[in-house]
Amino acid sequence: MTVKNSSHVRVWILMLILSLSVIAYADRSILSIAGGAIKDEFGLSPLQLGFVLSAFSWAYVLGQIPGGLFLDRFGTKKVYGVTLVLWSLSTLAMGFVGEFATGITSALVIMFTLRFALGLIEAPSFPANARIAIMWFPKAERGRASSLFASSQYFAVGIFSPLSGWLVSEFGWPWPFFVLGVIGIVAFCAWLWYMQEPRQHRGVTPHELNYIVEGGGLIDIDSAVQRKDKSRLSRETFHKLLTNRMLWCAYIGQYCTIALSYFFITWFPVYLVQARGMDILHAGFATVAPALFGFAGGISGGIISDYLIRTGWSVSWARKTPYIVGMLMAATLIAAAVANSNFWVIAIMSFAFYGKGIAAGAGTWAIISDTAPKEAVGLAGAIFNCVGNIAGIVTPIIFGYLVALTGGYSVGLVFVGAHCVVAAACFLFIMGPIVRVGGETPEDEVGYQLPQRAR
Repeated sequence: MTVKNSSHVRVWILMLILSLSVIAYADRSILSIAGGAIKDEFGLSPLQLGFVLSAFSWAYVLGQIPGGLFLDRFGTKKVYGVTLVLWSLSTLAMGFVGEFATGITSALVIMFTLRFALGLIEAPSFPANARIAIMWFPKAERGRASSLFASSQYFAVGIFSPLSGWLVSEFGWPWPFFVLGVIGIVAFCAWLWYMQEPRQHRGVTPHELNYIVEGGGLIDIDSAVQRKDKSRLSRETFHKLLTNRMLWCAYIGQYCTIALSYFFITWFPVYLVQARGMDILHAGFATVAPALFGFAGGISGGIISDYLIRTGWSVSWARKTPYIVGMLMAATLIAAAVANSNFWVIAIMSFAFYGKGIAAGAGTWAIISDTAPKEAVGLAGAIFNCVGNIAGIVTPIIFGYLVALTGGYSVGLVFVGAHCVVAAACFLFIMGPIVRVGGETPEDEVGYQLPQRAR
């Protein structure tokens, strides 16, 4: 389908939520960059620093379902805007801990509270991104849209980790928090100015609006009128979201992809230093290649999935096939355990994270966008992200236990790689057809049937 004389507001909306997602990931990750200097200034033990580092993940998981309910009740613009300014203030406040802490105990309490608040406040951000993808993009473009904001973690690593390291070394550990807090407040102003529902946006032409609607975009899910008339979410809706086999396969798929992400940002650098003999500087640079390949894979996954839909594949197989292939590619990271040089370790990990990127770009948030009940898009995304981010708590602990138990990293690598095989098997053998919960298929929403050969 081509669009003549059309605006491209949806592209700018996508760039906006990509920017917000990068800021969100940077806010949650800069503590690991500044952690060494914070530990030295306040005299924290490794256990105490770990306690502070864990605060975000616990709160982020706990906040998912309440955040999703808020999104479905009050709408994306309002909830995303309020949480954006609050999490930016929380980040900014971290830089002032030294001004108020009077000792180790008070520093721990203040930092844990602020990081816990950050996790709780950021919880609705990715479910909100999924709502925006449903609202602004036809189904044949949702894969690419979802893959971009799902790949924001790689932008955050590539852009803000070097910047944060430089700020800490030149000006002190509070400065990354100051800079990112201010950037978030500026982004809040941009959000208020530009974000609108498709029907109300001043820049949208009738051509673009029709293109979104005819392609299956649910442009009215955030409208005040619709929310006013909509009944409260029922027990039946919760039951559907918690018992649907297809959705549970998607939840498990998200858990498995996030398990790989947390292995990468927690234990992979440690593995390079302790098992492969790299120094910290070279280990830091070595993580860049897998991150770049992961980003490239994420973009590729969305493009491949959308291309398959345009060429006649069913939505089910256009989403599932890249996910299955990508996760099987990611499983090759197990081979790093027997690699005989650091070059091959990085090459294997880069290939594996390219596959993981393909899977995440095609088969995680895009599937939730295609299947969530229309009355509970935010809640469905929240449950999906809640289950997925439990991996952020479990994976580092289990991996560390396996390293301690075996005295090496090989079993830990097998543990991480096994996630890939389990997820691929769920999508291939258990998930079944991808349909919107409530009965209609994604194809039905757009008013035409795909060719029989692709069903």
